[in-house]
Amino acid sequence: MIKNVLSDIGGVGLYGVISISLFFAVFIGMLLWVLGMKKSFAQSMSILPLHDGEKKSDRKGPSNE
Repeated sequence: MIKNVLSDIGGVGLYGVISISLFFAVFIGMLLWVLGMKKSFAQSMSILPLHDGEKKSDRKGPSNE
């Protein structure tokens, strides 16, 4: 049944080509962005999830330092 529905849609093969082209364009764009990124920026972004939005000086409570 689904095969008949898809065969009745005109130009359905074109959607596959467009979606693959769009996927590869986004993938190549992200790859170029990452390769062109400065190392210091990548390092600062890599530790962000560990900070939880706090800086050491902003912590309230007992300090282990």
